Amino acid sequence: MVGRLWCCSVLAAALLCGCAGKTENVDSNTKDVESDLKTVKSGRKMVKLETSMGDIVIELNEAAAPVTTKNFLAYVENGFYDGTIFHRVIRDFMIQGGGFTAQMSRKGTNRPIVNEASNGLRNDRGTISMARTNDPDSATSQFFINHKDNKSLDYVPNGNPGYAVFGKVTAGMDVVDEIAAVQTTVRMRMRDVPVEPVVIKSAKVVSQ
Repeated sequence: MVGRLWCCSVLAAALLCGCAGKTENVDSNTKDVESDLKTVKSGRKMVKLETSMGDIVIELNEAAAPVTTKNFLAYVENGFYDGTIFHRVIRDFMIQGGGFTAQMSRKGTNRPIVNEASNGLRNDRGTISMARTNDPDSATSQFFINHKDNKSLDYVPNGNPGYAVFGKVTAGMDVVDEIAAVQTTVRMRMRDVPVEPVVIKSAKVVSQ
C-alpha cells in the first residue's frame, strides 16, 4: 500500500497499501459505495490510462486473476480513476495510484477483494498488481506498476501472501519510467508523493 529506499522486504509489508497518513500499517479505510461490485463481462481486455505524462496501455489477465480483473474494470467503467493520481512513486521499485485526488483526498471504494497472488503471475517489471494493507484480502481500488522485477512481492506458499498481479503494460513503459523518475516529497504525512501531481486523466477500456 515507504528513509527514501527501504529494502524490498520491508516495502512489501508496509508500502503497498491503500494508505492515507503514515506509511506503516495503515488501514485501508474503505467503505461500501455499492452493495456489490458491478459485474463486468471481460475477455482479454486492454485499458488505457491517459496520464498527465503520457498514455499507458495495460493488458488484463482475467484467466489468471478473474476477481481482481473484474474489480479493476468495475472502477474503470464507473470512471472512478479519472482525476486520481500516482500518489506514491519510488524509482527502481514501483509507481502506485488509484486512490487519491490531486488534492490528496482519499476516494471511497467498494468492498475489499480476495488476494489472487497465488495465480502464478510474478511481480516482474511492467506488471500491474493490487496494492493492499498487511491484510492479504484488503485490496480495493489502489494498484501499482512494477518498475523492476520485485521478487519479494511474489506469493510464496506458507510464507508470503504476495501481491496479486493481474496484467502487464503493453505500451507506455517509457511513461512509467518517466513517472518513476519524478521528484518526490512528503505531503499530508505521506512519503514519496510527486512534487508535481501525476494525474490519471482517464482510464478506459480500449479493446478486447
